Amino acid sequence: MSKRKLVRLVILVTLFHLTSGSLKRYVYAQFVSGDTYTRYELLAPQSHQFKIYYEVTETKPGAKYHFNPIREGSEATDESVIDLATGKPLKFEVVTGAQATEASADKSNSQAERFNPAGKYIQVHLAHPVPARGEYRLAIIKTYKDDKSYYTEDDAIVFKRPLGIPRDSVVLPAGYEIVSSSVATQVLTEKDGRLKLAFVNPGSGGQLEVSIKARPLPGLKKAEVTK
Repeated sequence: MSKRKLVRLVILVTLFHLTSGSLKRYVYAQFVSGDTYTRYELLAPQSHQFKIYYEVTETKPGAKYHFNPIREGSEATDESVIDLATGKPLKFEVVTGAQATEASADKSNSQAERFNPAGKYIQVHLAHPVPARGEYRLAIIKTYKDDKSYYTEDDAIVFKRPLGIPRDSVVLPAGYEIVSSSVATQVLTEKDGRLKLAFVNPGSGGQLEVSIKARPLPGLKKAEVTK
């Protein structure tokens, strides 16, 4: 089945914000297709960084922007956005939840997005509004630093993160082999020799608890795996 024939769906991402001792719940809705894909490239273990390539299709008719949440606890750098139809870069800025609400407000639409006012989002300016019965495909590239999602345990590295995207892959650093994975995965070899773990989220917009552990290949010097 081609990507164009995939059933469109509304992905609900539940964001939680802890304030004044109480847990407030915010529901962030985006009109995106079921062919959304995210690739995580794990960088040097001591950096706690991983590069994210996020491919998504905005399907909300008339939408002028696409909003991508910056996960709480993650430090985002090196952001860029590409129009996948033309290959050209798209303008974007980082905004607050309040600013995102104002930019996307549509009082005539009861399903208008609702954002965590304390959260941060990448606001992408689409080159043209999404047409009726149409779509807009784009890629968001960024690097996250998050020592609670990517860390070391003795000689091993651990990538532990809840993922809500339908299709994902995690690329291990050069010189590492897989020890364990909490999800069923297809293990592939990249052209440069790195291992890639590819898997799907079988749920309907729910979070898939992913925990991947890897270790240096036997006989590999420590300096060679920390570059």
